[in-house]
Amino acid sequence: MTTQAHYDVIIIGTGAGGGTLAHRLAPTGKKILVLERGSFLPREKQNWDTVEVFHHDRYHTQEVWRDQDGQALHPGTGYFVGGNTKVYGGALFRWRDRDFDQVQHQGGISLESPLKYRDFEPYYTQAEALYEVHGQHGLDPTEPQASQDYPFPAIQHEPRIQEIHDALQAKGLHPFYLPLAIKLNEANRHLSSCIRCDTCDGFPCLVNAKADAEINCVRPAVDRAENLTLLTSAKVLRLHTSPSGREVTAVEVDVAGQIQMFSADIVVVSCGAINSAALLLRSANDQHPTGLANSSDQVGRNFMRHQNGAIVGLTKKPNPTQFQKTLAVNDFYWGEAGFDYPMGHVQLLGKVNADMIALDSPKIAGVSFQDREVFASLASHSVDWWLTAEDLPDPNNRVQVKGDKIHLSYKDNNTVAFDRLLHRWTEVLKSIDCGDRFLPCSFYFRKKIPLQGVAHQCGTCRYGEDSQTSVLDINCRTHDVDNLYVVDGSFFPASAAVNPTLTIIANALRVGDHLIDRLR
Repeated sequence: MTTQAHYDVIIIGTGAGGGTLAHRLAPTGKKILVLERGSFLPREKQNWDTVEVFHHDRYHTQEVWRDQDGQALHPGTGYFVGGNTKVYGGALFRWRDRDFDQVQHQGGISLESPLKYRDFEPYYTQAEALYEVHGQHGLDPTEPQASQDYPFPAIQHEPRIQEIHDALQAKGLHPFYLPLAIKLNEANRHLSSCIRCDTCDGFPCLVNAKADAEINCVRPAVDRAENLTLLTSAKVLRLHTSPSGREVTAVEVDVAGQIQMFSADIVVVSCGAINSAALLLRSANDQHPTGLANSSDQVGRNFMRHQNGAIVGLTKKPNPTQFQKTLAVNDFYWGEAGFDYPMGHVQLLGKVNADMIALDSPKIAGVSFQDREVFASLASHSVDWWLTAEDLPDPNNRVQVKGDKIHLSYKDNNTVAFDRLLHRWTEVLKSIDCGDRFLPCSFYFRKKIPLQGVAHQCGTCRYGEDSQTSVLDINCRTHDVDNLYVVDGSFFPASAAVNPTLTIIANALRVGDHLIDRLR
């Protein structure tokens, strides 16, 4: 074991939280160490190979976690510079105004945030600029007020999607352009990094045209700031404290098989909601017997991941769309006539192909599709949707560490809202002839995302003003340890029903400003 130099700030993790924070702090001139357990995601032909990405989980960890029954769980998460933004779809949404308030759902209550939309709005604007978001305001009836336009124009629909957009409008709905973080220049395509391909959503980008935490934050910070050091293949094992337990004095790291100790005035944990909670729990000591910063017994609790599902609707009309993920609908976000509770959000997925359908092929009329030509025919006539409903904070939905294993205990909640959204959207698709007319009952693939789908993980170290019911204060500093912060989706007191990444980014910028003041 060797002891290394002292730093002003150590940031553990390089995803939407840690990567953004590193970018924010780099210009301060302070001595910063960024620790990433993974390496840079390799640029290789397999980046765009469906079989490698989805069948073989090429870019997911080989770790095995456990569920509440002790059954093996293979998490859909990866460890690379940039974290899970390396494979995200780039949909960057602001929370709605009311998402920051206490909201009554059919399945319970989502908690009020101690800060409000007005506190986050300037940081949402900065986050959209930093991640080069394309979009258009004024089309989504639920969107909150924005102080500036999106930095880039909306990504235009391809012809088949424009037809669906027009059909939805004709039904009185309000489809809008999905806010996307991609480097697409539609006016001058020869200058565009993005080639508008069909291997974006869920894939790494071979041409680095996705505005992710590595490309937009970590690389620029490392390249421009001599005061910032990035150390890869550096897995943090535990945090050590002073005898009082009030400050972190050492970060124990496995660096390519060698144990090293680092120290800093400020330590920021940004490992993602699951791994951040696990690190705090693994760092238990005499002063913190149930886990570091866990006097509230809330570390790891209130794990949320959204109620997510997909509909692959088959249509009589071919769908030759390449880049499909351009449209969303929030008309049912706060409910509908006869259901006075929130339901959720709908957006297009990246275009499904034959290999994806083959992953989970159903049987229709007793026929199991074993022929790739059949899969290809289905894919060429499909329109593919992602549905999200809010799941609610539940202290029994939690992250635990048993031995060397992460255990996820999770029971679905607010399922009536999700099921209603799924049913309603299926009916909408039928009404606009976006469902197959050859097969009985307008056949749809409908699949709810299982527990290993943790892309929207949040809520395990929520922030608040009461140290007995929250882990973090409003600046995301732990109540119990003065120089320890958690900056990722852990701080969410509720999950809302839109993709969480922009709120994680905005919060990292907000906490970054707090830390800049503290470091002066």
